[in-house]
Amino acid sequence: MQNFINRFFFILPASPKQLVILVILFVLMSVLEAFGIGMIGPFLNLASNPDLVKESEFVASVYAGLNLTEASQGIALLGLFIIGLFTVKSFLNWQIKTYVFGFCLKVRGKLCEKLIQEYLSVPYTFHLSKDSASVIQCIIIYTQSFALDILMPILNSAANLMIIIALSGLLLLTSKLVVIVLIFLFVPLIVILNAFKDKIKYWGKRVSYADESIIRIVNHSLGGIKETKVIGCYDFFEEQLSYQSREYIEAGTLLLSFQIVPRILVEAILIVFLVGITSTMILLGQDIDGLIPALSIFALSSIRLLPAISNLSKDMSKLRSMTYVLERLSQDLREIETLKNSEGLNRTVVTEVSQLAADKFQHHDFNNQIIFEGVTYQYPGCELPAISDVSLSINKGESIAFIGQSGAGKTTLVDIMLGLLIPQGGDIKIDDISIYNNLRSWQNMIGYIPQSIFLMADTIERNIAFGVADDLIDQKRLQQALEMAQLMDLVKELPDGINTMVGERGVRLSGGQRQRIGIARALYHERDILVLDEATSALDNETESLVTESIKSLSGIKTMIMIAHRLTTIQHCDRLYVMEKGRIVRSGTYNEIVLSKNQ
Repeated sequence: MQNFINRFFFILPASPKQLVILVILFVLMSVLEAFGIGMIGPFLNLASNPDLVKESEFVASVYAGLNLTEASQGIALLGLFIIGLFTVKSFLNWQIKTYVFGFCLKVRGKLCEKLIQEYLSVPYTFHLSKDSASVIQCIIIYTQSFALDILMPILNSAANLMIIIALSGLLLLTSKLVVIVLIFLFVPLIVILNAFKDKIKYWGKRVSYADESIIRIVNHSLGGIKETKVIGCYDFFEEQLSYQSREYIEAGTLLLSFQIVPRILVEAILIVFLVGITSTMILLGQDIDGLIPALSIFALSSIRLLPAISNLSKDMSKLRSMTYVLERLSQDLREIETLKNSEGLNRTVVTEVSQLAADKFQHHDFNNQIIFEGVTYQYPGCELPAISDVSLSINKGESIAFIGQSGAGKTTLVDIMLGLLIPQGGDIKIDDISIYNNLRSWQNMIGYIPQSIFLMADTIERNIAFGVADDLIDQKRLQQALEMAQLMDLVKELPDGINTMVGERGVRLSGGQRQRIGIARALYHERDILVLDEATSALDNETESLVTESIKSLSGIKTMIMIAHRLTTIQHCDRLYVMEKGRIVRSGTYNEIVLSKNQ
């Protein structure tokens, strides 16, 4: 229970004070509920026996104070008071419920924002070990489960518990025997719920896992729709989905069916007690006139106790079933927190952030060179470093390339350049200032063009001005980027020009066109340094030639860092670095590295 509470408050993106306010409202609501029902007994007594007015000194004094002459007048006023009280209570109940719904949905929205912010800002290594289906499930499904299946049941349980306490107190004042008998009658319900607590948690975990698997299968089948259709592996994905659907149905049915057990048992217990005690007293020939007020209060209390107790039991079952959701959310958030702390602590070169350095980066000043000083990086859980003691310098306006066999460390080194991986040793400096003084400003200098360009299912314009609102798109810069990436001819041929939809992942464009949009994107954002990671390796020779021409035209204008397998694409580079096992083993011009090797 303590773990559940700790995780709940760790995830909750709201002040605990708001929960305290809600609890106070629930207390007020339950007091009104008990007071209103408590007034029903005296009202029925007076209505059935008006002479009681004369027998009670308190009632007689009330009548005298209000100048009432007839018993019926007092009974009518009491009835109007009860009606008014229940009207106020009902309105307050509606207002509280509305506030609870709004509060829970607001929490869901804030949690979505918090998670997407954390997932986007988390160190890159987190995403290397995470399935996108798992991340999507946390943001979309688990946030909803937290708000509607954890937070709302907790609030409803608090409200129901207050009502149960208040009405139990009322019943205790009315008849202690009734309360004692009820406690013993509810013992079997408590035993059943406790016996199945582990089962409920297990069923909830199965439901969550099956749900995640369904998202993953849909992601895989539709994400690679071209391969799925060509290979014809529909059956494979359909069978996987069918199996997970059966898991979801089986566990979900058991979970939902058990959640209604408390309501059925509570209803049966209360009815058996009410009818049973009345029948028993009649059979024993005892006078039940004195029991009628207590039974009437008990009957009316049961109208509220029945749903309150059954809903409380149902909510408790639901909370147990949601334990896995709480674990997953808190696990991801704590993992992100740990990674952020560790990446800061693991750096061996730690320099203080000077305002001068931050301002210089902010204005994108790059005058001389980029220097790598003994950069070393080791992936978590790996025995050997992926990059070992790499030192080099890149002058402004130069084009350099990294070559080597797969696994040599080229992509890892580029990821370090991009600021996605933080080295455990060494440093990277630009004009003698460590990039780790202001990593965001360093990344604002870099345009990244990977082998597979990510394109949104949107227009060419929005894909080039990626992440920029429509009203902030600079049309002059857009035109310049199109020209420098040699896309103007393509745009002119299209009926809708730059407003042409490219389709999901750019399926309506050729590979070369997609790559040139990637180049245009980097140019639009006015990045001084372009990093091209196998940017032409997936293209045919003719298309590769066109893209290479676009890249060559930027030589001397932009500082370019390239990874390439096809050596023809890096002939224009000023210097080549040969990598083996995370180290630079040779460097020189294209002629010194490639031609001399072939001679």
